[in-house]
Amino acid sequence: MSEVDLRGKRVFIRCDLNVPIEDGRITDDTRIRASVPGIRYALEQGAAVMVTSHLGRPTEGELKPEDSLAPVARRLGELLKLKINLVKDWVSGVDVKPGEVVMLENCRVNKGEKKDDEKLSRQIAALCDVYVNDAFGTAHRAEATTHGVARFAKIACAGPLMAAELDALGRALANPARPLVAIVGGSKVSTKLTVLGELAKKVDSLIVGGGIANTFLLAAEKPIGKSLAEPDLAGEAKRIMKKTKVPLPTDVVVDSGKAKPVEAVAKGEMILDIGPETAKAFAAALKNAGTIVWNGPVGVFEKEPFAKGTQALAKAVAGSDAFSIAGGGDTVAAIHKFKVDKRIDYISTAGGAFLEFLEGKRLPAVAALEARADD
Repeated sequence: MSEVDLRGKRVFIRCDLNVPIEDGRITDDTRIRASVPGIRYALEQGAAVMVTSHLGRPTEGELKPEDSLAPVARRLGELLKLKINLVKDWVSGVDVKPGEVVMLENCRVNKGEKKDDEKLSRQIAALCDVYVNDAFGTAHRAEATTHGVARFAKIACAGPLMAAELDALGRALANPARPLVAIVGGSKVSTKLTVLGELAKKVDSLIVGGGIANTFLLAAEKPIGKSLAEPDLAGEAKRIMKKTKVPLPTDVVVDSGKAKPVEAVAKGEMILDIGPETAKAFAAALKNAGTIVWNGPVGVFEKEPFAKGTQALAKAVAGSDAFSIAGGGDTVAAIHKFKVDKRIDYISTAGGAFLEFLEGKRLPAVAALEARADD
């Protein structure tokens, strides 16, 4: 984007402004704030700026009040100190002048958006002189505003947030400082199985937490009581443990709030966090790391008795001299809760795209921009 002349041009910016909203109020504006630099830059260059995003999972062709970007437009206006008009039914034309910015209503309401419809993509491309994709969080989706428009716009380029995400992930995975340590938490192995398999080929150590760790403990023939796990994937966990070092919890916190050795977990108990000794061991491994990639908490950190493990890891990542990158909604929530955001080198706004990049997948939106760069 910084390499394109935007003066007097109509610039269409696809952002990821899919923020949580409760009772009409935004509860976390991280993604909006992350999108501000690209929008502000276009305005400063004298462009006529159109911004759009998806929000939630609307039914195509039907705009319900809860699917409207109205709260997002208000918040973006506050951050830019500008009045931002919200435009409905914008595919056929948008009235915007240089130095102005308008918000185009939820793009997933447009029929054909999710199917990457060519006709819709061409219509949107005709609205602008320059198409900017600054929505890394949706880069794993081939949709009209993330992929199709990039094919047909006069000029297509990446915004500063997209570029920063790709740079940080590339630094963490393409040629990382060693040891490379990955932390992968969450409830299910099945949702992150291919990520774990790919990371096992690249990392020097793979720290697992949450329900994922329980499946690995099961594979190591440790008692897990009635903890959340996926017994049918224990074989996959064993194969991953043969590929790389996977340090398993030696003590855990069960549903009573008590910490105990893994071997002492009773049949009726549920593991909800790593124990203090495990937290110390994991923290020591992170202290000596060269690069840290973090996706997912290691316990039910939202509840106080089970927050200490994730808190200890968050502080260890923040205190390490390693280059650190973290992504995923729960991870970002934990980072903010434990107030370590200023000491993580890069915090990704993405969830699914972050995971798919870790898998080594080629992201459709990124591929579309790369193809245009080669024109």
